[in-house]
Amino acid sequence: MVKAKESEPKRVVRVQIGARMEKSLVKVLRGLADYLDLSLGDLLEGITLHALEGKAPFSSETLAHVKRFKTVHGLKLTAKDSHQLVEIPDEKR
Repeated sequence: MVKAKESEPKRVVRVQIGARMEKSLVKVLRGLADYLDLSLGDLLEGITLHALEGKAPFSSETLAHVKRFKTVHGLKLTAKDSHQLVEIPDEKR
């Protein structure tokens, strides 16, 4: 059997971004990144690149882990909520 040629790594320049996200969503993403052995940045890049092409970023197996992480971290938000979020002041500041 002929082994498929792996694509060459793409060289990129990364920049630091100042983004804020909902707390439990970040916990789910961090848990998922750890499970997939990725950095949070690599996970977000992958999700974004898939979304920009209209592709689903996760397999059904990974989505099962996402569901578990959502339960563990109390994430109740859905895609329908994405443009309805209003930030409340963080009481720890």
